[in-house]
Amino acid sequence: MVQCFFCSQNLKDIDYKEVPLLRRFVSGQAKIIDPKHTGICAGHQRKLAQAIKRARFMGLLPYVKR
Repeated sequence: MVQCFFCSQNLKDIDYKEVPLLRRFVSGQAKIIDPKHTGICAGHQRKLAQAIKRARFMGLLPYVKR
């Protein structure tokens, strides 16, 4: 079983300004990757999704691939 990336790094909060970290969990079409493929736990997946959505709203990440 794969351990959660954020749990293994002892990261409590996921910041929306850490774009390189967020890009690891976004597909080529700019979709949030399923936690089954990334191995992220449910709590961190919710925080990750919220951070990605905030980064999109602020213009740091794209909504769609052009």
